[in-house]
Amino acid sequence: MIRRKTSLRNRIRHWLGDETGAVVADFAIMLPVFTMFMLSSVEMGLMTFRQTMLERGLDMAVRDLRLGFEENPTHASIKEATCSYAGFLPDCSTGLRLEMQPVDLRDYTALPSDADCVDRSEEVQPVRRFVNGGSNQLMVLRACIKIAPIFPTVGLGKQVAKDGNGDIALFSTSAFVNEPS
Repeated sequence: MIRRKTSLRNRIRHWLGDETGAVVADFAIMLPVFTMFMLSSVEMGLMTFRQTMLERGLDMAVRDLRLGFEENPTHASIKEATCSYAGFLPDCSTGLRLEMQPVDLRDYTALPSDADCVDRSEEVQPVRRFVNGGSNQLMVLRACIKIAPIFPTVGLGKQVAKDGNGDIALFSTSAFVNEPS
């Protein structure tokens, strides 16, 4: 029996052409990446849904204020209306914080950057700013709710800013003018 010596070039060419186990290796490499993308997309979808519901609830509550359904709005009454219109916000009655204040149209630049939110890891704090304002005054109403991420240790749930309790803050802002009575 005659054996031929194979050159190094032929051995490398044969090794590169061999695909046994390539599918398993590709699967093993791509599975964690694919799983992270899937979990992140579920997290982002739910966050977007909850943000949309918060904005809808606040807009509907402000609509009630504009139409005059409520004479002297309080933090509790607007919070209750926002939660009932929003629907799918977990722990809305305890986690939602509203902030309402009048703004001067001629001197307005921006709202303070530190929004008023509930932080469940700290002691309960009273409502910071909630002023009904006078007639023909522009009012800005800002809502903040804290929600817990579904997958807090993977992908997007790991990357978003969280408070001391591990909750994510969602904000919504609306404005209206107090009509003269």
